Amino acid sequence: MLAIGDAVVDVIATADDEFLERERLVKGSMQVLDADGATRLYAQMRQARETSGGSAANTMAGVAALGGRAGFVGQVADDQLGEIFTHDIRALGVEFLTPARSGGAPTGRCLILVTPDAQRTMNTFRGAAHELDAGALDAAQIRGAAILYLEAYLWRSAGPRAAMAQAMAIAHEAGRKVAFTLSDIACIAPHRAEMMAMIEAGAIDLLFANENEIRELADEADRDAAIAALQDKVPLIVVTCGAEGALAVERGQIASVPIARIGRDVVDTTGAGDLFAAGFLVGQARGKSLEESLRIGAIAAAEVISHFGARPEAGLRALVGAL
Repeated sequence: MLAIGDAVVDVIATADDEFLERERLVKGSMQVLDADGATRLYAQMRQARETSGGSAANTMAGVAALGGRAGFVGQVADDQLGEIFTHDIRALGVEFLTPARSGGAPTGRCLILVTPDAQRTMNTFRGAAHELDAGALDAAQIRGAAILYLEAYLWRSAGPRAAMAQAMAIAHEAGRKVAFTLSDIACIAPHRAEMMAMIEAGAIDLLFANENEIRELADEADRDAAIAALQDKVPLIVVTCGAEGALAVERGQIASVPIARIGRDVVDTTGAGDLFAAGFLVGQARGKSLEESLRIGAIAAAEVISHFGARPEAGLRALVGAL
C-alpha cells in the first residue's frame, strides 16, 4: 500500500480544560496555525513527546506493524524535524523516498493537547507538507501498490491536490484501487464540491469517514441517509461510529463490529481513525471479509488509544491473532 499525506511531526502534551479555554481551543477539534501561532502555542505547552506523525503516515505505520508492505509520499524540509520524520517512518519499515526540500517552509508539525478524558485537540502548522507537488511522485511506486491511500488534510492545498489527482490517474491506469479518508469535518465544507465531483467521476473506490464527516459530505442530518446518498457512487464505504464500533457498506452488503476491548484504559485517542484504517486496509488486501477487516481495524484502533502517540507500540500481529 502507498499513502500520500501530511508529513508532520506530532508534538504531544497533556493539558487540562482550563488551558484549552484560555487558549480558545475547541476540545476534540483541529485548527490550522501559521508559523507564529505554532511558535506561541508550543511555548505554552507542557513537556512534550515528539514523533513523526500525519494521518496517512500513521496509517502506513500501522500497515507495516501488521506485516503489510507500506510506502509513504510526503514533503518535509531539510531541517531537524524533517530528519526526525524521515528516521522514524523508515525505522518502522515504511518506504519513504520523497527528497527533503531546501529553502522553503520548515517541516510541518501538529501540536496535540490531550485532556484527562483522553480527547485530543490538534493544532497544525502545515509547513513544507503543503509544498508537495507532482514532481515528488514516483510512478513505479504508485503502480506497485495494490491500494493508493489519500488523506483530506492534504487536499486543502492546490499543489498537493494536483499531485494526488495525478497519482489517482496512475493508480487506476494500472488497475489499482484508490482509498480516500475525509480526515476531519473541517476539511470538507470548503472542498465539498470538489470532493463530490471526484466521487461522481468514480475516482474513489474506498471511502473512510466518521459519522460527522459522512453527514457533512453528503449534506444529510442522518448517518444512514448520508451513506444511502453515497453508496451508489463509492463501491466501499467505511464509517467509524464512536462507541458503537464501525460499519462497512459494499454494494448493498452491510457489515458492522463493536469496538474492540483489549483490557487497557483509554489514554489518548490520537490516531484511532488512522490505525483503524490500517487494519481494515490490511484485511482487504489479504482477501478478508468486510466483518473480519473491520475487526482487525477495531483491534488496531484499540491498541493505539491505550497509550500516548499515534503509532502502535504493542505487537499488532500478535494482538490481532489473539483476539
